[in-house]
Amino acid sequence: MKNLWLHLKPKNIFFYFLALVLLSCFVIFSTVNERGRLKPRVFERPRLTVQYKINCTAIYEMDPVELGKTLAIRNQKSYVGPNDEAVVNSTSDCDQFMSQGYDMIQGSEFEREFPLAYSLVVHQDAALVERLLRAVYMPHNIYCIHYDLKSSDDFISAMKGLARCIPNVFIASNLERVQYAGFSRLKADLNCLSDLLDSEVKWKYVINLCGQDFPLRTNAELVSDLKELKGRNMVESKWPGGKQWRWTYHHLLKDSNSEYYSSPVITSEMKSPPPHNIAMFVGSAYFTLSREFVFFVNQSSLASDFLAWSEDTFSPDEHFWATMIRVSGVPGEVPSSDPEISELASKTRLVKWWSLEERFYPPCTGVRVREVCIYGSAELRWLLNYGHWFANKVDPKVDPVLMECLEEKLAEKRLQREV
Repeated sequence: MKNLWLHLKPKNIFFYFLALVLLSCFVIFSTVNERGRLKPRVFERPRLTVQYKINCTAIYEMDPVELGKTLAIRNQKSYVGPNDEAVVNSTSDCDQFMSQGYDMIQGSEFEREFPLAYSLVVHQDAALVERLLRAVYMPHNIYCIHYDLKSSDDFISAMKGLARCIPNVFIASNLERVQYAGFSRLKADLNCLSDLLDSEVKWKYVINLCGQDFPLRTNAELVSDLKELKGRNMVESKWPGGKQWRWTYHHLLKDSNSEYYSSPVITSEMKSPPPHNIAMFVGSAYFTLSREFVFFVNQSSLASDFLAWSEDTFSPDEHFWATMIRVSGVPGEVPSSDPEISELASKTRLVKWWSLEERFYPPCTGVRVREVCIYGSAELRWLLNYGHWFANKVDPKVDPVLMECLEEKLAEKRLQREV
């Protein structure tokens, strides 16, 4: 390098330095916005299918070589996704954030004539929430985000950033400190439902999601299925069986110092029977509800009385909706005499329970947490073909390739429809 400098003429040295200065200025100005501040860097996720040359179609076809690659990646346990702060930074410049794909999303006239609403009750991993939101986003739909008041400051800031940047996304006007199996979990969804009814978007159906859900259908496919319901609701609803203790006895939500228990604590104090002689059913916290049904629940004194009665029960979100759809006269009523609606029959959410594996589901290829499967890549084909609308649970820290392949397959379907 020293010899090179000795052979350069002064004139050439001048132009060499000028080029360096101009290049430096270009780099600086390209990272500074019009207000003179550094532009936020849009966060990037690792694309392992690209890095390891994984073919998602081969995964779908259950090719052992490709599946072996995904197992090798999982065994490394090296996946690190964007943190909450990265989402906060990326949403500080909304124009730049939206230019990363949201502004390219649009639906067909068929979809625009049937707008949907979503209630997202979330508490952690902002990047995963953003990934879910991107997967279900349509500019004509409407999205309510309810974050847990216990969430970290960065997560809360990230959720506010998403709501600020993305059209038709907003934060619930009333927020809860969500307690596991407590009344606050039900209230979080109800708060969003009330706000969604007040929105200008005249949505047809509302679906609630959590942070570890992921769609198995495109928006157009989902609209097609929902139109077939003709106003009925899609909610799991079964006879109580051994779960009657949940509402037979009064449950405490807080201790003597008004601090919330980790979950409601059962007492020996018996509760009064359900109001209005309501027949009790149990099901899931997850639902697909018609606008007419939600309006009824929001306005009905019967629903209000039942909600108040449920406040000191265990996991009321798992009996409130399952029971309300059976009430005589509600929009989309399911008569009490009708057969049970199991988790297999309700298409809203596909959850693989350990107790039902082998009998109804193939074995979990991911990991099990509290008897629920967090899916692995070998379940890609099964997930997409089983007939349900959303998968629970998916987590890139367990299997990052599965989510990438789900995204890829849904994108292929959308492109095929547009051609």
